Amino acid sequence: MSIENPALKETVETDNQLKDLIVEYVGEKIKPENDEVTLEMVVEVVANEFDELVLAIAEENYIRGYHQGLNDIEEGEKLYKLSLEEDKENES
Repeated sequence: MSIENPALKETVETDNQLKDLIVEYVGEKIKPENDEVTLEMVVEVVANEFDELVLAIAEENYIRGYHQGLNDIEEGEKLYKLSLEEDKENES
């Protein structure tokens, strides 16, 4: 099953110098028919030409997600224990 992020299909608006440079570069590389560069095109070019950056971002995202998952488990356990304590109090 493939889940696609709709934001990847959006055209990148150049509202600063860095975006302008990247969009120009990607446009020259891919040469889209409608001259519009999407975020998906930028990711593709950056992944091919600056894979260290994409890997570092992916690793950081994975670690943050894993850490958040552990925090969620810990919080869920606290809430479960609290719920059991409240149930015991209500039975008394």
